[in-house]
Amino acid sequence: MSRKVLLVGDGAVGSTFANDLLQHVDLDELVICDVAKARPVGDSMDLEDITPFVGETNIHPGEYSDAKDADIVVITAGVPRKPGETRLDLVNKNVNILKSIVKPVVDSGFKGVFVVSANPVDILTTLTQKLSGFPKNRVIGTGTSLDSARLRVELAKKLNVPVDKVNSMVLGEHGDTSFENFDESLVNDKPLRDYSEINDEVLSEIEADVRKKGGKIISNKGATFYGVAMMLTQIVKAVLTNRAICMPLSAPINGEYGIKHDLYLGTPTVINGEGISAVIETKLSEEETKKMLNSADKMQEVLDGVNLD
Repeated sequence: MSRKVLLVGDGAVGSTFANDLLQHVDLDELVICDVAKARPVGDSMDLEDITPFVGETNIHPGEYSDAKDADIVVITAGVPRKPGETRLDLVNKNVNILKSIVKPVVDSGFKGVFVVSANPVDILTTLTQKLSGFPKNRVIGTGTSLDSARLRVELAKKLNVPVDKVNSMVLGEHGDTSFENFDESLVNDKPLRDYSEINDEVLSEIEADVRKKGGKIISNKGATFYGVAMMLTQIVKAVLTNRAICMPLSAPINGEYGIKHDLYLGTPTVINGEGISAVIETKLSEEETKKMLNSADKMQEVLDGVNLD
C-alpha cells in the first residue's frame, strides 16, 4: 500500500518536517504546496538528494488537488503573531488562509487525516474540523507536544537525569493559558515533588523558562522549527504505520475535565492509523482542573469571534 503525504506550507517548519519525515518513514510520495511557487520546486530538488541514503520517494511540488489520494495533509501554513497583536487578530488572518486550503483539499476527494501545526493551533485545528466536516478523529493538532518536550528537557537538566526518565506534560492551550501538570509528574517513576531540589519557586522558574524558550530561540535565530518538525514527524509516522503512540496533542474535547465547549485542546491523546483513537482525561489536581477549564473558556472566547462565512 502506497504512502502519500501532502504538505501545505514550505517555510522553516514545513521544510524541516519534510526532511525529518523522509529520514524516519518509508514514504512513496511527498507533495509540497506553498503560495511561493518557487520554494517547493527548490525544496523538492534539494530533498531528493537525500533519497540515495534514506530510500526512494517521489518528491515534487503540487497543488491541493493532489490531496485526492493522500493519506495525510499536513498544514504548517500561516502567519506568525506580531508584537501588539491579539490572538483574535492572528486567528482572523490565519482563518482566511485556512479556508483557502481546507476547502480545495476536501473538494479534491481527500479522505485521509488532517494534521495541523499552524498557530494558534488549538483554534485552527478546531476550525479545520468544522470547515472540512471531517470526523473529529481525522483532524489532529500538534497541541502542547512541543511545550511538553521543552518541559521534559528543563526538568532533566534541573535534576540531572536522562530526558527519557521524565514524565511531565504541558496541557491546555498551546499558548498563554497553558499549564504544567507538576502535581502528577514523575521522574524515574518517583513523584517530581518528592525531589529535594524541587519546590514551588523552582517550578515557577522552570515554567517561566519553558514559556520563554520559544522567544529566546526566535530572538537568536529568527524562528523555531526543529522541535515542532519532529513532533509532526512522530504524529505522521504513527498514522502511516498504524503504530499507537500517546502524546499531548490538540484533541477533540467531549466533556473531559468538565469542559462544556466543542473544541480541541491539549491533552494526552492516542493516535494510530485511524487518526485519534482515544482522548485521555488525565488525572489533575483541583487547581490544575481550574486551569484546564480556564484554558477552554479562553479558547471559546476566541472561537466566538471567528466568522467562518
